[in-house]
Amino acid sequence: MDFGFTAVAGITVICYLFAQIAKAAGLKKKWLPVICGSLGGCLGFLAIFLMPEFPAKDFISGTAIGIVSGLAATGANQVYKQIGKEC
Repeated sequence: MDFGFTAVAGITVICYLFAQIAKAAGLKKKWLPVICGSLGGCLGFLAIFLMPEFPAKDFISGTAIGIVSGLAATGANQVYKQIGKEC
């Protein structure tokens, strides 16, 4: 089975969870994109070794996919907050 793109979404979900944990721990919100991007980059790098079906096969692409996936977690949170303001 090909779960490569599911892994990318999984990185986003894991980064979002860690951002929520960091917020609950009292960390300033300005650090959340840095945490999500860094964690996503690390997870993308590790996914190359742990998941043969990961969409990237080289270190730079895997890390970049992870960073973008991690930053997507902060973007998803902002979309959720902005939609909530409109209602």
